[in-house]
Amino acid sequence: MNAHSPSADDALRPAVPRDAMLARRAVSLIFFLNGASFCAILPRYPELVESIGLSNTAFGLAVGLGPLGGLLAGLFAARLMSRFGSARTSVAFQLLASTSHLAIYVSGSWLWLTAALLLAQAADALTDISMNAHGMRVERRYRRSIMNSYHGWWSLGAVLGGLLGAAAAQVGLPLWAQGVAGLIVFGALVLGSYRFLLPGDDSTERAPAAATDGAGGASSDSPAGPSAASAAEVPPVAPAGRRIAGMGLRSLGLVAALGMVLVFAGSTEDAGNTWGALFMRSTFEATPFLAGMAFVALQGAQTIGRFTGDAIVDRLGDRVTARVGALIALVGMSIALLLPSPATALLGFAAAGWGIATLFPAAFRTADNLPGVPSGVGITVVGWFARLGFFLTPPLVGALADALTLRYALWLVPIYALGILAFSGVLSTRRTAAQG
Repeated sequence: MNAHSPSADDALRPAVPRDAMLARRAVSLIFFLNGASFCAILPRYPELVESIGLSNTAFGLAVGLGPLGGLLAGLFAARLMSRFGSARTSVAFQLLASTSHLAIYVSGSWLWLTAALLLAQAADALTDISMNAHGMRVERRYRRSIMNSYHGWWSLGAVLGGLLGAAAAQVGLPLWAQGVAGLIVFGALVLGSYRFLLPGDDSTERAPAAATDGAGGASSDSPAGPSAASAAEVPPVAPAGRRIAGMGLRSLGLVAALGMVLVFAGSTEDAGNTWGALFMRSTFEATPFLAGMAFVALQGAQTIGRFTGDAIVDRLGDRVTARVGALIALVGMSIALLLPSPATALLGFAAAGWGIATLFPAAFRTADNLPGVPSGVGITVVGWFARLGFFLTPPLVGALADALTLRYALWLVPIYALGILAFSGVLSTRRTAAQG
């Protein structure tokens, strides 16, 4: 029998405890709700822009200032998780995020919209970091890669939210009604997920410091499993010397490089989230539903890439997967902008989504497993860097769109792909032992 057949792999995998399986479903639900709640707003952006009377520059500034809330709140994520645990933190702040989304729907001025986005992004940053941290706990129980599937559920939620928002825009559902419905449904579901999350301290599943191999990394037979082994190629940092946030300078540099990967990945995602519908409307005079499909194309391709990503990463490693994806995004979006049409635009956004599909899980996993990085700190710092992309790029794209056109402004997306290629060397080259 082929050593790589599913039956052989299943026979080699340890049994997964029931509480871990239930926790995986609960974490997946939080990821799903996190994507659906905010992304349902995105197809309604053209209505908000028109109702408030905003220029592209003013709208881009509002959207760009929103992540400031995430940048500031993200600094407290590790402290909050240390005190309350990743389970409570993720559920509480996802509920706050859904509440703040209602404020976005009923925005009546630029200042109101900006303040609502600031609050929403602050809550989202804390949810994002804590749900990834809890997801890593569950992955260690599984002893194999499952992080891409979590982000797949986020993308699936984003696609559903985008479809609901596009359909609501097409039928003319009032913005406030969509916001109230989202708060009730999404809020109830996230509260229900809490009872299935893992109890105890967030460091419970980490391998003891003594359980390392000769190279200084975690053994592939440790409770942390293959994902911890993937970080073993990075040598441990000596405790001596200057330390920042509990990390040595080498560890801090590696975490910062991982963060830069997410700066460019987040900027690529923002191209579809913030500007996709406006690009379709302004360039092709698309209907509201077709305009919303730019976002759906990006997130839909990203969803497929994430649900298949664990198997691809296990075979190729994070670094090769990231580089192939960056090339796909670069070529696909370049074709869309060189030969503009509704069809090529949707294909270009889909290529961008597929290209960045595995980057967030890869960077979070690598950061959380770096030797010499305290529990929760690596994910917090990488997540904070990721917010920089969401903070810096919307005003830049908006200003370029007003000075040139949105079509020319979106040439930044192929440039983001080059940035991913430049920093992808920090990602792991390791494949799981099951794949050789």
